[in-house]
Amino acid sequence: MKLPRTTLILILLALGLGGFVYFSEIRGTTVREESNEKKQQIFSFAEDDVQSLTIKTKKLTLNLERSPESSNPKWVIKSPVSGPANDAIVSYLMDLLVKGKSDRTLSTPPKELGQFALDEPPATINITLKNRQNHQLILGKANFNGRFLYAQTDPAAKLDGNINVLLVSTDFANAVNRELSEWKQPVDNSQKLPPLTIPKPSPTNSK
Repeated sequence: MKLPRTTLILILLALGLGGFVYFSEIRGTTVREESNEKKQQIFSFAEDDVQSLTIKTKKLTLNLERSPESSNPKWVIKSPVSGPANDAIVSYLMDLLVKGKSDRTLSTPPKELGQFALDEPPATINITLKNRQNHQLILGKANFNGRFLYAQTDPAAKLDGNINVLLVSTDFANAVNRELSEWKQPVDNSQKLPPLTIPKPSPTNSK
């Protein structure tokens, strides 16, 4: 039986639409998932494993240390001043260190690190764990479109003599490029205010 021309066209359109949906949605989702799986975790330690942090930027070298578990706040500044740290600010950085991923990795000869600003980096983060292991994250400049930062972790040359350069979130730059005052625990001025007093009405003379 020969199908009418209109019916045949509708069938072809349906098949074409089905193929489009498959490749754009189903197959596209699979490709995106595969791409996400290729992103590598920057570090494998947990937040509670970290004992201290040293953050070096162009303006500041800051040493932070975890307080005893019963203390509040959880972090204290050891230098350049001493005092309680802003837990929210430190937690933001810790979250990036623990959960952050590298978008991709570039294998680069050591002599070319200058093009990523990794020979004289804008910032470095030195991490000491409770088990005395040390890690380091070196932050370079932004990539060509400003979406990522070039970075190195625990720098070491591979067997071929090259060094792995990572692409990490620009949030790292936001996390470390702060004034010293931002790292300090905010002062609670509400406890220093004098108690509110209501003046008593003055007595009136009665005739």
